Amino acid sequence: MDFAFSEEQEMLRRSARDFLAKECSPKAVRKLMESTDTYDKALWQKLAGLGWTALGIPEQYGGVGTFLDLIVVLEEAGRALLPGPFFATMGLAVPALIEAGTEAQKKEVLGAVAQGSARATLAFTEPSGRWDAGSVTLTAKPSAGGWQLDGVKLFVPDADAADYMVVAARTRGEGEDGISLFLVKGRPHGMTVTSLKTLDMTRRWSEVRFDGVKLEGGSLMGDAHKAWPALKRALDWATAALCAEMVGGTQKVLETSTEYAKSRQQFGKPIGIYQAVSHKLADMLVLSESGRSATYYAAWAVDADAPDRSLAASMAKAYVSDAYRKVAGDGIQVHGGIGFTWEHDMHLYFKRAKSSEVTLGDANYHRELVAQSLDL
Repeated sequence: MDFAFSEEQEMLRRSARDFLAKECSPKAVRKLMESTDTYDKALWQKLAGLGWTALGIPEQYGGVGTFLDLIVVLEEAGRALLPGPFFATMGLAVPALIEAGTEAQKKEVLGAVAQGSARATLAFTEPSGRWDAGSVTLTAKPSAGGWQLDGVKLFVPDADAADYMVVAARTRGEGEDGISLFLVKGRPHGMTVTSLKTLDMTRRWSEVRFDGVKLEGGSLMGDAHKAWPALKRALDWATAALCAEMVGGTQKVLETSTEYAKSRQQFGKPIGIYQAVSHKLADMLVLSESGRSATYYAAWAVDADAPDRSLAASMAKAYVSDAYRKVAGDGIQVHGGIGFTWEHDMHLYFKRAKSSEVTLGDANYHRELVAQSLDL
């Protein structure tokens, strides 16, 4: 098995890095952080023009490339802390639509996303903050040939900018039984989106309330009550995609910290020659490279639909969640006092690391899934 990226994918990586260095500088990121939302229409159109919004989408719906191509771009997006709904759309909503959407829904939404004319997100978590099937309590009941949604979704990523929202709801039973997915277009009556003030303002999160929201019958994705297997597969895609973003951020922190250790001097010598710093950087490198290996294998396993795809995704998320947080924290330590200041970018990566750590389940959650796979 060859897990190396192709020459074309490495070219894509270089072009993505060059583009983001120009269009998504730290100054641009901070500007979007201070705005009411992080969606920049002009930037989104540039991403679409590069074909990024079509990556991983099947060709019959206007897509190009593979999931591994998307992984390459997401890793570079993580390096640059790309704000806005790119991950929510490509890493969360698109996999859910591919796995569970009807043919009509795929043609409408995936085609619009690929063209760059629409953005989407996934509404899964509720006040419990958990990512398992049992945490879904928002109800959907049959109503006049359609469905009525009642309940609340919390920490929905980039909901403000979403034209479509895939909503996980309970239509009967408990646990994995009775979960259904619905495609919500726009802002129907009874649906309210409230932005939340969170630690990582490079990615916006919202509370979405459904108070008697009426949906047409065609909003149901797949068969009623039986959406969990497809949703679980979509979460495998999403987990591998998020890990790629996190690996990109980890690498950027390592590079920035290493350069600082070479240039910052104490007692007439670079601080990097002292073991307290050099060994910390060595540990950061080990964490970064190990996380990259786990992520690349998870991405391959998901793309190839390997039997261990879910296990590989959970192993990667368990490791990378801890690694990104540790590397980002150590990066601040290497920088010393300057790393704690608002003027330095290091704290932005630490906040993104903490945010990504709990998204799609933290390390403990995924370790439990790994343990279950061992019949423990």
